[in-house]
Amino acid sequence: MSQFLVISRDDAFVDRVSDAVGGDLDHWSDPALPADPGVLFSVSRDGFRPDVVILSPDLSIADGLTIASALDAAHPEITVLLVRPVERGLPVAAMRAGIRDLVAPGIDDVEFRDLLRRAARAAADRRAAAGLQDADGERRSTRGRVVVVLSPKGGAGKTTVATNLAVGLAATAPQSTVLVDLDLQFGDVAHTLQLAPEQTLSEAVGRAAARDTMVLKSYLSAHPSGLFALCAPDSPADESQITAADITHLIDQLAAQYSWVVVDTDAGLSAATLAALDRATDHVFVGGTDVPSVRGLRKELDILRQLGLVPAHRHVVINNSDTRDGLSQQDIETTLGHKADVVVPFSRSVRLSTNRGVPLLQAGTRDKAGRNLRQLVRRFEPPVPKSRPTSTARHRKGAS
Repeated sequence: MSQFLVISRDDAFVDRVSDAVGGDLDHWSDPALPADPGVLFSVSRDGFRPDVVILSPDLSIADGLTIASALDAAHPEITVLLVRPVERGLPVAAMRAGIRDLVAPGIDDVEFRDLLRRAARAAADRRAAAGLQDADGERRSTRGRVVVVLSPKGGAGKTTVATNLAVGLAATAPQSTVLVDLDLQFGDVAHTLQLAPEQTLSEAVGRAAARDTMVLKSYLSAHPSGLFALCAPDSPADESQITAADITHLIDQLAAQYSWVVVDTDAGLSAATLAALDRATDHVFVGGTDVPSVRGLRKELDILRQLGLVPAHRHVVINNSDTRDGLSQQDIETTLGHKADVVVPFSRSVRLSTNRGVPLLQAGTRDKAGRNLRQLVRRFEPPVPKSRPTSTARHRKGAS
């Protein structure tokens, strides 16, 4: 059973949360918040840490962000929710503090109950991914790598890079790689892979799939390369029904089941993209060779650094590179302040593969664009240990 802890001095708010979670609730009401978040858990009736901590609207923003930061540092598996009207600058500050979702105080009771259930499930998935006890009493020691592919502007070839990377990873880990199309309005992964999905991401964040990973798996579309894909909604209007908390929970579910989760995002830094970046182990930045694209990519790198969204691994891909564009690789790297890890040259075969719905790495093309895309895939392969040289010299016999 999930554990909930509410931090509030407002009895009416505590009663509302209690009704939403069926009465199973721990409550911290002391106006003084402890510096050590572990002290909060002393109010637990059974000695267990909570799955979800709910911060009441009666807390000051400063107190809420401080306790959230402490919880995130010490217990990142716990889902922290802040119930408060959105103010200017608060979403970014909340994300930096590790708050998983901002909840409007006037949220409908049914929506509030569903949100709390998803928050608890997300915490359970994070515990499982971290090797802690999961809901079925089993233990998992590994979590899949989450690779988010992003670009500040459209037209840089982000989806081309994401689909080829996913196909390449599926070749090394068949049935263990999933590609998520997080361009919720105009995602094109289904066309790029010639898929006709029966279910999309809209259904994958619904109640049944959010509660049961086996249901979620049934919503994935199989690709001949051994890849699974979760395609974007059919209607752009569906985006408004998908929250950042839904995306966080979805990615945690998939990372607990698959070795590789590749996420193709929309242009810019939407709430959905930021939620994915928060769960990522790797960022793959895709930029072109035009000045607006390079400058936009530099701004994106700077913003994510300021937000503290710096993953363990970062990869910069310059796509459709053409020396006739007037910018050299050195010019681009100087502007970015980061070297280009992979440079994919302009190639008509890329456009042809997109129109055909067959990624270059699936088609097995040998042109330079395909070879360089394979170079990107190799960046994710574990290093091969160097073998020790075998000596051909004979051992000397010890002096008698």
